[in-house]
Amino acid sequence: MTEAKHPNQVFKYCPSCGSTQLRQSGNRSKKCLHCGFHYFFNTSAAVAAIIFNEEGKVMLTRRAIEPHKGMLDFPGGFVDPMETAEDSLARELKEELGTGVKTMDYFCSFPNIYPFSGIQIHTLDLVFTVELESMTNLKPMDDISAIEFYHPAEVNLDELPAQSMKNILKKLNEHS
Repeated sequence: MTEAKHPNQVFKYCPSCGSTQLRQSGNRSKKCLHCGFHYFFNTSAAVAAIIFNEEGKVMLTRRAIEPHKGMLDFPGGFVDPMETAEDSLARELKEELGTGVKTMDYFCSFPNIYPFSGIQIHTLDLVFTVELESMTNLKPMDDISAIEFYHPAEVNLDELPAQSMKNILKKLNEHS
C-alpha cells in the first residue's frame, strides 16, 4: 500500500471550476485564484464503542476491509452528515454487530489519521462506553470479520493500527 498523503498534496484542481489555479492557503486549506473557491480540509468525526462482557473483557473487532484489513479495532465508524455522534454509534453497532444500544456514555476523544484512498483523513475519534441490548447472537457484519474479547492490559498494541485506538486502550488501563 502506498503512503497516504495530506490532502493539500493530492488536490491539484479546483473542485468548483476545474482550474489548475488551486493554491495552498494555510496548513489545511486551498484557494482557487481563478474563481475564489476556498476549501478547508477539516477533521472528520468518527465514533468508537467500549463494550465489556460479563468477564470484564473489552470487545475488539477484526477489520474485514482495507485499510488495515485483519487488524484489531474498536467497533464504530464515521459520523454521517447531520447525524449526532450517539446516533452514528448506534447505527454502526447495529450494522456491525446486529444489536441495539441499551446505554451509552461519553468516555473520551483522541485525534487520529485514517489512511484512505491515498489520503490522510484527519479524524476526531469520539469514544463511548456502551451497554448493548444483548450480548447473545452477536455476529460480525458490514466491515468486520470477527468479534473478540480481551482483558485491556493483554491486548497486543501492534494489532491496533490506529494511534487513537492505542490511546483509548491506554486510558482504559489507567481507569482499571
